[in-house]
Amino acid sequence: MFSNFKRLKTGAVVALAFFSLPVAGQDLLARQAPLDKKMRAVDSVALQRLVGEEQLENPAFGLYPDWNNQYAHHYDVELPEEYKIDLRHFCMPTPSTRITSNYGYRASFGRQHKGLDIKVYIGDTIRAAFSGKVRIVNYERRGYGKYIVIRHPNGLETIYGHLSKHLVKENQIVHAGEPIGLGGNTGRSTGSHLHFETRFLGQAINPAEMFDFVAQDVTGDYYIFRSHKSKASSADKSSTTRPKPVARPRTKVHRVKAGESLSVIAAKRGTTVSKLCKLNGITRKTILRPGQILKYS
Repeated sequence: MFSNFKRLKTGAVVALAFFSLPVAGQDLLARQAPLDKKMRAVDSVALQRLVGEEQLENPAFGLYPDWNNQYAHHYDVELPEEYKIDLRHFCMPTPSTRITSNYGYRASFGRQHKGLDIKVYIGDTIRAAFSGKVRIVNYERRGYGKYIVIRHPNGLETIYGHLSKHLVKENQIVHAGEPIGLGGNTGRSTGSHLHFETRFLGQAINPAEMFDFVAQDVTGDYYIFRSHKSKASSADKSSTTRPKPVARPRTKVHRVKAGESLSVIAAKRGTTVSKLCKLNGITRKTILRPGQILKYS
């Protein structure tokens, strides 16, 4: 009984001390806990903002050996066997859904085409696919014409070629969706279009494996880059990378082979010609090109 009385007395003293405080002091104590919680939240947001700014100022600094304003197809570094590329927070560089030339070997030129050609018109707005820092703004008369290279914190570098005008400068930080240039027909080009490349440490990756221009979306939240040393890609020694979209599959695609028709592809993929036409915005009379990407599901 004595211990109960002692605890009661102690509680009364504490309560008396609280109520003896000025009203302002009582309010301060009452608000202290939620205020501390809010401050921790503010600190967390501020920290995230600082980290984000640092990532944009020095994008993918742990991967690339340096930062320069010269074009490089390859970097003198050892490729990781596997690397997870974050495709979230993207923006399509153009709302155009018409692919005029696919990634892959071009028999007419006798060389590899390292990107996708998307139909745009002179003056159309071209936007940054991801947030990042502009590494190159240049002109190449017998190649890309007016072009831009942006390095992103996710490890990718995106290239935008044949522009009619640059809207950004080298070393400028840009955000996903920000206008960076205008569509054009400069350089080695036979008609106005956007040449769009995606590279990882200089290694070209088929943009169609990450970007679905027809659906205006990415193929998944993440993309797994694998070098030729990876066991998973050892069966395909002819390719530097073996793409594997993951996490959020949206569509299934078929790469057209020489001699294939819509009916042949439909039979292979267990679908119909009508569905193929509807999914890809084509007709039964559309001429298919080897290497062309078709959605079938």
